[in-house]
Amino acid sequence: MSGSAWRKDVLATPLGELIVIQDDDGVARAMEWAACAGRLARHLHRHHQNRRLCDGDGGGALLETLARYFDGAVDAIDALELRPAGTPFQQQVWAALRDIPCGTTQTYGALARRFDPPTAPRAVGAANGANPISVALPCHRLVAHDGRLTGYAGGLARKGWLLRHERRGEP
Repeated sequence: MSGSAWRKDVLATPLGELIVIQDDDGVARAMEWAACAGRLARHLHRHHQNRRLCDGDGGGALLETLARYFDGAVDAIDALELRPAGTPFQQQVWAALRDIPCGTTQTYGALARRFDPPTAPRAVGAANGANPISVALPCHRLVAHDGRLTGYAGGLARKGWLLRHERRGEP
């Protein structure tokens, strides 16, 4: 697997282009808005610097599932297999993000209290900010203690849109 190239595709969405990196098995490894391509490049350099990327063909189950999500099947992303690279604590936070039901939000503090032992909301925020798989690891579902939208690398306008989209798409 180390000698083969991963696919890099670009998916057109209502929020702009989404860059999707998937491995040989079609599993998402990284995903970021094209407007944040520098952030994606830093992550790939830090965690996958020896990995070659080749241009994808725009097809496959991962991209089809993401397209369905943006078309209104908002729970489609729940079944995606994801393999983000990060520390053990980051992995725990990212797994917990997937437990936040689609169409709902949770505060950083509430998520922090779910860990044993409970951790600081800032530590959760830092792990959330390092999320390498935007949208599918739903970091947009975390909000400030008072419900305000805060802390989304893709911009608060995108975060708000994703939350409204998920609420409308809820069965």
